[in-house]
Amino acid sequence: MSNSHLYMKSGFIKSHLGNGITRYVCQLKRVTLKFCKNNGSSRGMRDFVEHDLLDYARNNSGTVVYLKPRRHRSPVIVAEYLDGSRHWVGCRNFHREEVIKWMELLTTETHDGAEKRLRRLWHTDFPSIQGPWTPFTFRDPALNLAIYPDTELGAAIKLEQTATEKLIELFKAQKLSESKESESSVDSNV
Repeated sequence: MSNSHLYMKSGFIKSHLGNGITRYVCQLKRVTLKFCKNNGSSRGMRDFVEHDLLDYARNNSGTVVYLKPRRHRSPVIVAEYLDGSRHWVGCRNFHREEVIKWMELLTTETHDGAEKRLRRLWHTDFPSIQGPWTPFTFRDPALNLAIYPDTELGAAIKLEQTATEKLIELFKAQKLSESKESESSVDSNV
């Protein structure tokens, strides 16, 4: 096993704010579009800003959109989510349609648990107030103090016959019935 898990965040996979249970809450908090005004590799990002950015901002009113022009740098989309995680997408030589698809993907994804070390395989947000169940949960506490073999506990518990005891009993009953039949046949012959 490598030590890479030591540098990962640890936690549990859980649904944010009850998404899908009560109502949908977009997890994308902030999007920063970084691009160059003159560089040819930023053409798709500039086209997105000119034609589609206002529609995107109207449709996603809960998401803040920042534009950051930078000279002689490659275009980048930086998405920040409610859980504090950041997702970085390099958009060098992307077309406008590709930028639209990436923006839709970043808007709809939760981005929790993708790079997270799980603390346990099983987790609940609502643990039982009764505590964990064990086979001894509803047993009589007097059993804890008993010294075995105990005749009182044995008398209180009616044990069923074991299979061996039942077979022995059936065998004895069969022998008894065979002996009675042989005696009656001998008496009838005489």
